[in-house]
Amino acid sequence: MSLPDLVPVKRALISLSEKEGLEDRARRLVALGVEILSTGGTLRALTKAGIKARDVSEVTGFPEMMDGRLKTLHPLVHGGLLGRRDLEADQASMAAHAIPEIDLLFVNLYPFEATVAAGEPFAACIENIDIGGPAMLRAAAKNHPFVAVCVDNIDADAVLDAMDENNGATPLSLRQALAAKAYARTAAYDAAVSGWFADELGERSPGFRAFGGARLSPLRYGENPHQNAAFYAAGPGRPGVSAARVVQGKALSYNNLADADAAFELAAEFTDEPVCVIVKHANPCGVALGRSVREAWDRALTADPISAFGGIVAFNREIDAETADALTGLFLEVIIAPAASEAALDILGRKQNLRVMLTGDMPDPDQASWTAKTVAGGLLVQERDRGRVGADDLKTVSSVQPDENMVRDMLFAWMVCKHVKSNAIVYAKDGMTTGIGMGQTSRVEAAKLAARKAEEIASENGWDQPATIGSACASDAFFPFADGLLAAVEAGATSVIQPGGSVRDDDVIKAADEAGVAMVFTGMRHFRH
Repeated sequence: MSLPDLVPVKRALISLSEKEGLEDRARRLVALGVEILSTGGTLRALTKAGIKARDVSEVTGFPEMMDGRLKTLHPLVHGGLLGRRDLEADQASMAAHAIPEIDLLFVNLYPFEATVAAGEPFAACIENIDIGGPAMLRAAAKNHPFVAVCVDNIDADAVLDAMDENNGATPLSLRQALAAKAYARTAAYDAAVSGWFADELGERSPGFRAFGGARLSPLRYGENPHQNAAFYAAGPGRPGVSAARVVQGKALSYNNLADADAAFELAAEFTDEPVCVIVKHANPCGVALGRSVREAWDRALTADPISAFGGIVAFNREIDAETADALTGLFLEVIIAPAASEAALDILGRKQNLRVMLTGDMPDPDQASWTAKTVAGGLLVQERDRGRVGADDLKTVSSVQPDENMVRDMLFAWMVCKHVKSNAIVYAKDGMTTGIGMGQTSRVEAAKLAARKAEEIASENGWDQPATIGSACASDAFFPFADGLLAAVEAGATSVIQPGGSVRDDDVIKAADEAGVAMVFTGMRHFRH
C-alpha cells in the first residue's frame, strides 16, 4: 500500500499537563491556519492568552466530568484520530456521524512519574495515571499515515518546522518517527505505573514485569566501538548518574557511566564519615575513610596508586578546593560527588577533559529498587542488594574474640566486598582497603591475587611489609575449603569476616583457631556477577 507523503494539518488537538511554551507554539499553528481543539487547563491557558481554540466538549456534546477523568474518551475524538483518509468506508462513517478529522495531536501525559518521585500518597498517584492521553497517543500513532503525534515540545517543534517548510504539511518520515516515539512513551509510562503498583502491593515477582525509560543521551558507542548504545533514565530518579549534573568534561561514555555508578553506589554505603572510592572496570581498586575528603582521597590513592590511573573517583561529601587540587595531580576519567565548592570547580576546570558529575544528594543505601540483566530471550530481574550487617549481627565462631578495631575493619571490608565482582576477597585496615581480589574462578585465587597486589604496592612505595599485615579479610561468600582462609592468613590477615554456611565450616573454623585469627559469620552472602 502506498502511503501519502505530505499531509496538510488543518486541525490539531492539544492537551498538556506541562504547558511550557504552549502559547508560542499555538500561535504558530494559528498563523498556519490550523484550528485548535483543546481541553481543561490547556484550553483555559489558550483562552487567557487570547488564542482561539475550540473546547473538545463542543465537538463531543459531552462536558468534562468526573474531575477530568472523562473528556476525550469519545468516538468523535478517536474517530477523528483513527479515520483513514484513503478509505471510503471510514470517510463515509466520519461524514455520517460528523466526525472531524484531527491531523495533529499534541499530548503530554499526567505527571505520574514525578508524583511518585515526590512521595505523594497512593490516592494522588492513582489520580495522576493518565487514561485518555495514552489512548489518544496510541490512536494517532496507529494512524500515522495521516496524523502527526507529539508527546513533548521537541516533537511539536519538529512538526512546526516541517509545516513551515512544507506549506503547512508534515512528511511521512517524520510522522513515522513520531509514531514510534509515541508508542515508546506510552510503554515507558505504563511500565512506571505497573512497577509502582507492584511495589505498592508487595508483589515481588508479578506475572508481567515491564521496564521503560526516557533517553537522556545517545552515546558514541557501548562497551566497545562496534556496539551502539544510549543512556536512559528509568522511572522516578535515584540520586546518581542518571540525575547528575555534568558540569564539565568530554561526553560521558558507556563505560564511564557504568563505572561512575559502581563507584557512587559504594560511596553511598558510608554515611558517617567522608569516603573516597576509586573504581576501574566496575571494581573498586582503592576505598578509604578519612577525617576529611582530602584525607579520604589520599588514603584511597595509597591503597592502589597504579590502578587509580585513569580511574573513576566518587565521594560522599562535597569536594573542597584542597581536594580538587590533589585530584588534578593524576589522570582521571570521571569525578562524581554530591557537590563541589566554586573554588573546587575552578581548579578542576583546568582539566578540560575531566568529567565532573554533581548529584545534589546521595542515594539511600536502604532504598528498595530493582535491577535487570538481559539473557538470551529474557530478563533476569532482582531486588537491588540492600543487605547490610552491623556489629550486633556478627557471630563469632573462632576461639579468638575480635576486638573493637577488628570489628570495625571487618565491617568496612565487608561493605566494600559487597561491591566487588565475585569471587571477591577484600583486605582492609584502619578504614582503608589494603588489597582487593576480584572476579576470580576460585576463592583461594582471589585471596592470593589481593595479597600479590598488596605486595606490589608495598614494593613500589618502599614499605617494609605489605599493608595486609594485621588487616581484616572479607569474603563475599563462604570458604568452601580451608585453603582460602589460609591464603588470607599467609597474607597477614588477623581477622576474617565471611557468610558461613559451608558443609566444611568446621574445618575452616578449626584452621582459623590453629592460625590464631578471629573469624565471624554474617549469615549473608554478597555475590556480584
